[in-house]
Amino acid sequence: VKEVKLLKTWSSLFGLRPVWVLKLKCIEYESIDEDLSSKSALLLQLNPIYKKIPVLVHNGKPISESVVILEYINQTWTQNPIMPQHSLEKARQQFWAKFNDEKLLPSIWSVFTKEGKEREEAMEELVENLKLAEEELQGKRFFRGDKIGVADLAFGWLANLMSVFEQVIGFKVIDGRFLLLSSWIQHFLEIPTIKDNWPSHHKLILKYQALYENFHPLK
Repeated sequence: VKEVKLLKTWSSLFGLRPVWVLKLKCIEYESIDEDLSSKSALLLQLNPIYKKIPVLVHNGKPISESVVILEYINQTWTQNPIMPQHSLEKARQQFWAKFNDEKLLPSIWSVFTKEGKEREEAMEELVENLKLAEEELQGKRFFRGDKIGVADLAFGWLANLMSVFEQVIGFKVIDGRFLLLSSWIQHFLEIPTIKDNWPSHHKLILKYQALYENFHPLK
């Protein structure tokens, strides 16, 4: 029986983060895919407060929230670290991971779900958030520097899911205004562990097309 288990869904960008870091650190684990429309008793037992994935189980003890899981894995298995040792740089990584989850992701979701003036306002906010991320990449290959770190893993959805969103909503978001982000996406996608563990692009398109049609029914 493997000492490490990961509860996730096939398409969750939050569930991808621990997959990437477990693979980067060559840690064997058991993957348990959840159906969030009918949450398992195991998930509710392991994460009774939020009732969400991902949940990492290590020697029977559950850890939830994706960035918390990343930091736990990094501290428990020290090979191929994803956090710098310097406290200030570590705090910077944590800041940008939090920025992604609390500012950037909600703004792209608003663009995806809203219409009319609300969408225009959401698009303005999204562009401003992307500009801030672009500035942070000045002079760097990754958000961490020369190697990927927690912030890169948090932003990782941009490298694949943004193209899905763009295809579904019908217009480009990462364009010529964001050359550093575009370069970061290419560098991130070149990492074999990242490239080899994406969900099916076709299945993602089908999923988000159906979601989009729910938010924007034909009148």
